This record gives sequence, C-alpha cells and structure tokens, in this order.
Amino acid sequence: MRTIIFTCFLIGCCMTGNNEVYAGDNWPQSTRGDRNVGARFATRSQVIAKNGMAATSIPLATQVALDILKKGGSAVDAAIAANAAIGLMEPTGNGIGGDIFAIVWDPETKKLYGLNGSGRSPLGMSYDALAAELKKRGRTDIPAFGSLPVSVPGTVDGWFELHGKFGKLSMKENLAPAISYAREGVPLTQLITYYMTVAGERYLDPKSGVEETENFLKTYYPDGKAPVEGQVFKNLDLANTLSMIADGGRDAFYKGAIADTIDSYMKRINGTLRKADFEAHNSEWVEPQSVNYRGYDVFELPPNGQGIAALQQLNILEGYDLKSMGHNSADYLHVHTESKKLAFEDRARFYADPSYYKAPMDRLLSKEYAIERRALIDMTKAMKEVKYPDPDVLQDGDTIYLTVADKDGMMVSLIQSNYRGMGSGLVPDGLGFMLQDRGELFTLKKGHPNVYAPGKRPFHTIIPAFVMKDGKPLMSFGLMGGGMQPQGHAQIITNMIDFGMNVQEAGDVARYRHDGSSQPTGEIMTDGGTLNVESGMAFSVVEELRSRGHKVKVGKGGYGGYQMILWDEKQGVYKAASEMRKDGQAAGY
Repeated sequence: MRTIIFTCFLIGCCMTGNNEVYAGDNWPQSTRGDRNVGARFATRSQVIAKNGMAATSIPLATQVALDILKKGGSAVDAAIAANAAIGLMEPTGNGIGGDIFAIVWDPETKKLYGLNGSGRSPLGMSYDALAAELKKRGRTDIPAFGSLPVSVPGTVDGWFELHGKFGKLSMKENLAPAISYAREGVPLTQLITYYMTVAGERYLDPKSGVEETENFLKTYYPDGKAPVEGQVFKNLDLANTLSMIADGGRDAFYKGAIADTIDSYMKRINGTLRKADFEAHNSEWVEPQSVNYRGYDVFELPPNGQGIAALQQLNILEGYDLKSMGHNSADYLHVHTESKKLAFEDRARFYADPSYYKAPMDRLLSKEYAIERRALIDMTKAMKEVKYPDPDVLQDGDTIYLTVADKDGMMVSLIQSNYRGMGSGLVPDGLGFMLQDRGELFTLKKGHPNVYAPGKRPFHTIIPAFVMKDGKPLMSFGLMGGGMQPQGHAQIITNMIDFGMNVQEAGDVARYRHDGSSQPTGEIMTDGGTLNVESGMAFSVVEELRSRGHKVKVGKGGYGGYQMILWDEKQGVYKAASEMRKDGQAAGY
C-alpha cells in the first residue's frame, strides 16, 4: 500500500502560510523522469543476485567487495576489504583513524555476533587535567577538533577480531585492493570533493583549534587546494601504512611503528594520546539487543552506542496503526517525531560505556515501559520538553555504512566513522590518515553516566542494524549520519513492515530528521527542537505539523546514507539497495 502524498507535484511554485516557497530544487520530483514500474519516488529497482551481494557508499568499493567474494572470501573478508578501500575513497566519512561496529550473522553457528570496536580516551588525561586545559582555552565543553577530542582508533583491531572469527582469505589479500588503489590513485566523486572542501575550510580556520595542519594539506590537498570531481587522488602514505598492517597484523598498529609515530606526533603538538593507550586497546564482542516489532526481531548493539534508541522508538510506534495514518502524513510524522523525542531522552541520560555504567536495558526495552512513555504523546501538540521519571526508578526495573552477504549465507552489517566528517583535523606524520574526534561526545557534567574519564569509551553515534524473522536472518542494514541514525532506522523499518516498500523504495522515499533533543553531552531540550523534512513532503502536511507546534524546516541535507541487503528465502536470492542521496552502489553476482 502506498499512500505517499505528492501535493503540487507538477506545480512550479507553492506558497505556505509562512511565506516559504517550494520551487526549483525544492521539488526534485517535478523534474525527475518517470519509471514504468514501482513507486514513482523510487530511483531504480532493487538489485537482485543469488551468489553474493555488497552495498556500500562508493561504487568502486562495492566492486572490491565482490572481487573478494569471487575469490572465495567470506562476507567478513569482503566487508574488511571494502571498508579499507572506502577509507581511501571516502576519507570524509571514515578511515583507520576511527572506530568500527558490526553485526554478523554466521550461518554455521546460526547466531548473531556483535562487535564493539570503539576506542578509549587517553589514560594520561584526567578529568581535572582536561577541565584545567579547557578553562585555559576559555571553554566549558570539549572542542570538535584538535587533540583534545582524540580517542584511540579502534578500526584496525576490529578488522582483526572479525577476521579471526570469520575470515577465509588472508588479511594481505583483503587489504591488497585498498593498497593498490592508494598507490595508483582513485578518481574522486562530486560528493566527496565537496565534503573535502568543507573539511579544509573547517580545519584551516585559525579558530579551529587544530594544532597542526601541514600534514592535512600534504595528504588531502596535494596540489595545495581541495581536489575537484574526477581528480585522481593518491595516498602513498596510507598505502605504506596499510602494507605495514597487512604484514605485521594488528600489533603493527597498536604496538609497533604506527603507534610509535602517533606517540611522537602527539608529543610534538602537545597532545595527550600515547603508545600506552594503543597497547591497552581491545575490541569487545557484545550481545546484540532486540525488540519484536509486529513479528520481526530488530537487533541493535548495546551502549556505548545509540542503537537501542531505535528499538525504544519502535516499541512506542508499535502502539499506533501507522498504515491507516498514511505514509508521511501529519499524524505519521507527528508520532514518529514524538516517539523519537522520548527515546532520545533516555539516550541522553543512560547511554554510556557499560564498563562505567550499566544502563537499565531490560526496563528501557520492555513493552511495559513503552506503554508508559507512549501515554505522554498528545496527538494535537508537539512536546516542548520531556517529563522524566526519577532515574533511580529505572535502575530498578560524516560515517560510512556497508553490508555484504556471501554464497554461504553469512551477512555482515558494518559501520565505521571518524566523526564530524574527516575527524579531528590531525594527520600523524607520514601515515596518510586522520585521527578521530569521538571524545567530543563526552560530557563534563559530574555524576552523568557519560562523564569524561581516562581510558573510557565515549557515547557513540554509529550503529549497524539487523532484522530476523522466525529465528532466520532477513535484513542487514544501516543508515549513517550522527543523531539521524536511530530515527532513520525506525523509518526504514516502518517503511518496509508497515507500508510494504521494497528495499530501494524504503531508502528513496522522503525522510524526516528531528534535531534538538536532550543530549548525552548534557544539553536538555526545552523548546521541542526542530523537525527537518525533505521536500518530498506535501506542503499541507508541513502546515499541519506547524499548527501542532512543531518547528518545521524543509530542505536538503542531513538525512543519512542508507544501505541494505535482504535475504529472500522463498526465492533464494538477495535483494539490495544503496543510498540515492550519496554515491553508493548495490551489486551482486
């Protein structure tokens, strides 16, 4: 059933009561060609293949994954190979200076495995030392860029943990495509060069706080300026770094020459990350958490990530007949937004490194708690703030995403990021990659579960997802983009389960993004936040939402990047899709 409303589809200009003009690029459907089959908003058919499938944010990386599968590699081998390649091809979203999370369906043991590959804060930087340094800089929060938000990169260790359990090819074979592309060069896309330009503007701003930028310029602006679309980009330093990892394993990164280089670099710029922090690092295998949504078991990873916010939102939404409301209707968008606010209030208060704080998971994910929270939603008006129970009561009770599936039935849901696009702005001498800035996501509020501490993992935004049906694997998917991710996951699930969209339609249809909820970094929502919607939403719906008290903005940007693979057991094929808002590709064989 499709009840998408495209008001003013062929009208050149529509005016709202707020004098907001919908015209030109604001109505992409008005200039899009027609398809003979499927939903009118879909960009293409879903991709279907029998033997293997890969969906990534970069077409060349998708081909890398397929090549690995055809060589006899597992889905994990292919995911690692693609992830390494994307670190070169899409440095604006990820790289080996960042963290990694994954969910793997293993057909041999018939079990889901979760990996938390996030790194920790420097052991040598105490809370008081950090507070003193911030005071000296005239700040009361952790900055976005420079050395202070840098935490240990977890990606390389995550690769080797995944490979140790599920790999078939050698890591040399898995990293070879990325090394080759880094040496020979890869032509950059329109979107990537745009974000590389934006990144440079941030880091090179004298007020950015980035202590050293010569290495950024040398690595990413080899001609002294931002690359342009189609320019062949080489990164010989990254090729050498990946070669060291291929030859020396994870210890080359965490105990050898790479850690030594980063240690020396951080000392040179007066940063606090040290080799001892790398030596102490380890990934953690975790149990994926789930809720049942209308007969489908939806899985996310537990904190320090934000995945269970999607599960909490789905629990609340399950109490509504979304199908009868109509997709992207005012009622539909209202309950989605209000349920997101409720889930994010818990996210702000309870999600943190479980080694330091045990969130009340059973209570947060219970259907009973969802009923209590759902009762706070008023269909006639938007919540400005969330009335919250005593936390003790509960005690009792830009990122890349990729997914790969192989001929044996293994499915991998993998997400990896540097945070804030390219990361901290700091590129260690001669290594060819940027360090992440995840430490910005700590709070300095004492007593908060997510308060900064040395050797602690910060709250994390990147989340892979998986869906099972009757104990069997069904969907491996993700939707990247900071706080967009949980609400994006909830939208994809309701698109498919409530409205019967296929995997491509579920990603192409117009989305919403609510901003301004309370945050794990300490901010509290008092004004209801802002509801952003894409221009595919009917302007009459926008006006109705505004009449209920939502602050609505219409426009492009910030709605995430989606990939999915679905296993159709009845037909014996994989069905896949990739994000039309980015450069991605789904392909199989």
